[in-house]
Amino acid sequence: MANSIRRYDIDWLRVIAIGLLLIYHIAIVFQPWGVFIGFIQSNEPIISIWVPMTMLNVWRIPLLFFVSGMGVCFAIKKRNWKQLFTERAKRILIPFIVGIVLIVPIHILIWQAYYNQVFTFSPNRSHLWFLGNIFIYVIILSPLFFYLKRIESSLIGEKIKKLFGTPFGFLIILGCFVIETLIIKMESFEMYAMTTHGFVIGFLAFLFGFILIYSETYFWKAVLKWKWIFLLTAILLFSMRLFYFELVVVNYLKAIESCFWIFSIFGFGFNYLNKSSKTLSYLSEAAYPIYIIHMIFLYLGSYFILPLNISTILKFILIVVFTGVGCFAFYELLIKRIKFLRPLFGLKLK
Repeated sequence: MANSIRRYDIDWLRVIAIGLLLIYHIAIVFQPWGVFIGFIQSNEPIISIWVPMTMLNVWRIPLLFFVSGMGVCFAIKKRNWKQLFTERAKRILIPFIVGIVLIVPIHILIWQAYYNQVFTFSPNRSHLWFLGNIFIYVIILSPLFFYLKRIESSLIGEKIKKLFGTPFGFLIILGCFVIETLIIKMESFEMYAMTTHGFVIGFLAFLFGFILIYSETYFWKAVLKWKWIFLLTAILLFSMRLFYFELVVVNYLKAIESCFWIFSIFGFGFNYLNKSSKTLSYLSEAAYPIYIIHMIFLYLGSYFILPLNISTILKFILIVVFTGVGCFAFYELLIKRIKFLRPLFGLKLK
């Protein structure tokens, strides 16, 4: 495919999105409903911290699926379908299975210990559910993707590319997100994990992520030009949701807000983050295995820190530090350096 330039902004967005997900999960510990979705819960909530989380919530998971679809577009430039499936099985399917069988049961055991539950071995998708979705998307959409690759230089291919550099292209994405909410009728737009809505919205984001890279410069010039319009519109929609609707708003408005946040993120990312650095090289490799293991250290931190007789804000800060240091230490000392562990966490052998 023609677009062969390394896009460092996409790498940065993936790293940032995963980092925000870690903070989001830690914030759940300090909400009064955390235990009902399987988190160790603080007895003293921090309700105010959920306000910025409600802003993140409408775009954090769709953004990851967009970026994953973009990654596949880059991947098929030099791969046939067999090579793509093999590479994605190593990158996604193996860590997914390892996570279900070995990683998730550990943090479930910590939860059981904290709440004096009977210890049971509980294989579960938990926070890794989206990996299974991505692998399914690759299988379903590969025929379309390789067809688009084959016709890239044709009249149809050029028209598709140009379309997503126009306002109508943006409306197609936004319209599909809105229609999805009207058809699925989910309880809340933010309920992605292991739901029909999560699967369909992820499918759409993954598909459009591929197309946005496929469109080459057309989409990216447009999103760069209109980035401030997208950002201000997203801020306005969130402000209305927060102050006027008190966060209780129909799902199609959340879908619209989600799109404007994502478009603005792509625009500002393309403008300011498309540069290489040693930090990016390190974080780009570390982010994936750290996300796989982070719930173990989040639950361990909650187990030891929540019972302490200190302020709730300090508990939050300490759990953030404990989770971050624990994850990076485990990655740096074990996953990164022990040969047989690398492929279990989606890393290439060195």
